This record gives sequence, structure tokens and C-alpha cells, in this order.
Amino acid sequence: MAAIVLLTDRSPAEALPALGDAIATARSTSHLDLKLLPLSVAFVSDALAIGAEVLLIDAGENPGQGHAVLRALHERGPRTPVVVVVERPDLERFPWEQAADEILYPSAPESEIRVRLAMLRRRAGSAPGQTIRLGPMTLDADSYRVTVAGRALDLTYKEFELLRFLASRPGRVFTRPALLREVWGYQFYGGTRTVDVHIRRLRAKLGPEHESLIETVRGVGYRAADL
Repeated sequence: MAAIVLLTDRSPAEALPALGDAIATARSTSHLDLKLLPLSVAFVSDALAIGAEVLLIDAGENPGQGHAVLRALHERGPRTPVVVVVERPDLERFPWEQAADEILYPSAPESEIRVRLAMLRRRAGSAPGQTIRLGPMTLDADSYRVTVAGRALDLTYKEFELLRFLASRPGRVFTRPALLREVWGYQFYGGTRTVDVHIRRLRAKLGPEHESLIETVRGVGYRAADL
């Protein structure tokens, strides 16, 4: 059974009241299970070891602690989508967009939670056996494995998703807002600088000899090289 992991120091009903109903609705078709862990950096390894489909970080009651856990997760480079639960007044307190893939308010209704989780899981999934090739790069969507000229790249979930989106559409130019919408989600609250940061990280991991696989179109945005 697939799992959604919630890191929180509260009960799920306090952190995200409608979460139980959302999972119950999805369970009939997706066989989802909810697992709880304390909201602590010490439990980041345990959360990743579960192999969850989605990680939920409850920053609603303690935004500072929630952001610390997000940073620890980001440093580990998880290939699992990460959702932060945060109160509206705390949106500007921390750069949530740098470490989270999606955001939820504690008051989100069951339908919104279910749809957002389904969208994340869809973006994380792919057609069986899907392999994308771009010059010397091979991207395996099943295993989340990317190699360039035989060298494996260690990518985070969002880096992988951004690279996959571009590489599957070589030669097509996307603006920063379009990439935010398509890769980060339809209501992502981060600025377009988020795209630039992730592109820079991808190029650094591709290395000087292959960074040209991602091209900048000045004044417009980015595209994968049409090889």
C-alpha cells in the first residue's frame, strides 16, 4: 500500500482537518495509507526510508521548525514530492518555494487536498518504461535515473521533474511563469527566480561539457536543445 507521510507534532485532525477524508476518498482507488512521524530533523531519514509517494510537513503551528525540516529534506535531495502545510500569515516568513513542491492551508477542504495530492502524484509518476533521450543524456522516468555519457546524476525530485519536462519537448521554449505552472503546480507561490535557481543547479550537475543541453533564450525563458 502506498503511503503519505505526515511530519507533525499534532494530530492529523489538528494539522490538516480534511486530510483524513481526502485519503479515505482516494484509498478506494489508490490504496493510500497515512503514516505519522514527529516534526523533527531527526526523523527526516525515517521519512525518506518509508518510500512515500508524498511527504507532508506541518508548519502550521511552528513555522520555524517546519522550515528547518524542509531544509533538511531539501539537503537530502528527495525524489519524493514535498508539501508544506502553512498558515496564510506565515507565507512571507520563510522561502517555502525553495524546499517545497506544493503548499496547503490548514483550512483546505477535502476536495482541494485530494486534487492537489493527485496532481503531485501524477507529476511524479509516468508511463511504464518511459525513457527520454537528449543527446548524451538518458532519463528513465520509472527509476528516476538520469545519466549523461554514462555518468549518473544525483537530482532532487523537482530538478528531475524540470529536466524531464524540458527534455521531453526539445526545442520548445518555455517562459519562467509557464515552467512554474507546469512543473511546480497551478497555484505555486514562489517567484520566477525559483526557475532560474533550479536551471543553474541542473547545469552545474550536467557539467561544463553538457550544460548546453539546457539553453537560455534571452528575454523569453528556457528550452532543451533540439539535438
